[in-house]
Amino acid sequence: MLIDRFDRRVSYLRISVTDRCDLRCVYCMSEKMQFLPRAQLLSLEEIIQVASCFVALGVEKIRITGGEPLHRKNIIKVFDALGALDGLRDLTLTTNGTQLPRFAAALKAAGVTRVNISLDTLREDRYRALTRTGRIERVMQGLDAALDAGFERVKLNAVVLKHRNHDEVGDLVAFAIDRGVDISFIEEMPLGFVGDHDRAECFYSSDDIRRDLAQRYELVPTTESTGGPSRYFRIPGVATRVGFISPHSHNFCAQCNRVRLTSEGRLLLCLGQEHSVDLRHVVRAHPGDDAALQAAIVDSMAIKPKGHDFDLQAQPVIFRHMNHTGG
Repeated sequence: MLIDRFDRRVSYLRISVTDRCDLRCVYCMSEKMQFLPRAQLLSLEEIIQVASCFVALGVEKIRITGGEPLHRKNIIKVFDALGALDGLRDLTLTTNGTQLPRFAAALKAAGVTRVNISLDTLREDRYRALTRTGRIERVMQGLDAALDAGFERVKLNAVVLKHRNHDEVGDLVAFAIDRGVDISFIEEMPLGFVGDHDRAECFYSSDDIRRDLAQRYELVPTTESTGGPSRYFRIPGVATRVGFISPHSHNFCAQCNRVRLTSEGRLLLCLGQEHSVDLRHVVRAHPGDDAALQAAIVDSMAIKPKGHDFDLQAQPVIFRHMNHTGG
């Protein structure tokens, strides 16, 4: 049977539903970034079909990302459908937070369990500089809406760069503690060309961040996991967990349990490699045929690589930006 051939180590699917966003981030600063024609994107129905087939094969966790996923028209339809799937234990959203005042209640009703909000700085001027046009108060309003909606977990994600925002890591943790949310610090990944900084010079490792935080907080290692690459630490006396996603300094490829579906239907078997399968072609060549789609998914597991080849000193070997890949 197909399910017996499926790689059970893969239990987590990330789906990018759009490449559109109203803000930029450290991953998408290049002026060369291009958006996809609408016809190249998977339809909402196709996204639901692919996700349903993954769950039928045993995947228990799905994260919806972008771009900014809440910019996709009628996107709640996808959350409603996925939230009703038997066997799906965790439905997560990664967002810049700006649309949460509008959608948080509907997302909770649809079955979203966790929300990750991207927030690299607490300074209004710095936030505007990083995002080009963003207003940090919109993110704060989104965070409040997420907390009011009552999701199981709300987490902040911060990509840290030297001389950009590395001096704020302690303040970001203090903010997370004050709001009662988790926070993860992420090492920048070399995806696509960026024109405004040298990745090697701006790299700030998880070890550097932990060293800085040790001046203000006691970080106690835990074995907690959300099924992803974050290594979590606790601070005695508070509910907030501090996570570190460290593709460079603490490579986690050996424990990788996830694959990514891009907004145009390409199944990426590794974030840092080009190994992929065109599931959009399968879906459109065999309309409504779940068996053909499941067979393609199972066969794709054979080319899942052992790890990435990220090199901060070299030119990027992966030319797609995170808005196409999904955060």
